Parts: sequence; C-alpha cells; structure tokens
Amino acid sequence: MSDKKVKNVFIEGPISSEFIGNSIYKHQTQTSIGAHNIFLGQVRADDIDDKSISAIEYTAYEAMANQKFHEIREATFDKFELTCMHIYHSLGKVKAGEICLFVFVSSPRRKVVFEALEYVVEEIKANVPVFGKEIFEDDTHQWKINS
Repeated sequence: MSDKKVKNVFIEGPISSEFIGNSIYKHQTQTSIGAHNIFLGQVRADDIDDKSISAIEYTAYEAMANQKFHEIREATFDKFELTCMHIYHSLGKVKAGEICLFVFVSSPRRKVVFEALEYVVEEIKANVPVFGKEIFEDDTHQWKINS
C-alpha cells in the first residue's frame, strides 16, 4: 500500500457532465494510457408502493467514508495494473436523472479497466458508509437499501 494522502471524494449535489468531460479531457496528455472505463451512477425514478422517487439525499460519515474509498483505491491498485483512478460521490440532494457516482479508471490495457471498474463499484456499494434517503414526489421518504 502506498502512503498517499486520503482525499475527499465528495461533491455537493449532482456530478455535472462538464465535470465528467473535464476529467476525461485532462487525461489526453497521459500517453501511456491505452484504455479508460467509466461508471456513472444515476438516480432512478423508481416506483415504490405507487409513489415515484423524485430525488435521493445522500449523507455520509465523511471521514470514515473517505477512508473506505481510500482503502478500496489502494486495494484496486494492488490488484490491477492501473495508471490512475478517480472516484467521486455526491452528497446532498440529487434529482432523478442526475449523476451521483462517477468512477473513472485508466490502464495501458483495455481488459484491465473492465475488471477493475466492476471491482471498484461493487466494493463501494458493499463497504462505503454513504446513505441515501429516497424522496418521493409527495415529499415523504424512506432510506435506500443498496442492491
């Protein structure tokens, strides 16, 4: 494991397409990269008990969550030959249709990015203490269960 500093992965509100595009653009100068893979988690307008989700409000124990993100990042670099990896997760209210999770992995080889990305996303869903309060169109809510 490296001694890299634990960084904050949280962004207030939805993750914009401009932010995502700029993240991709910044990698054009890194000529050792042969492949990128991106996961975008989007809030769905699921219907539950005849009510539709209009948004999810995300909260987290930020220090603990950032430490977990860091551990996942380090384990991923140990397991896969990656050039770089970025993880961003929303906090606060994100409306249905907006992006709440952005994971971006890069490697010299394409097969690696597919395997690494799936590993990272599954680890995030299973192990990071981020909580989502599903807000319905009538302003009632329930806590989201990750699936």
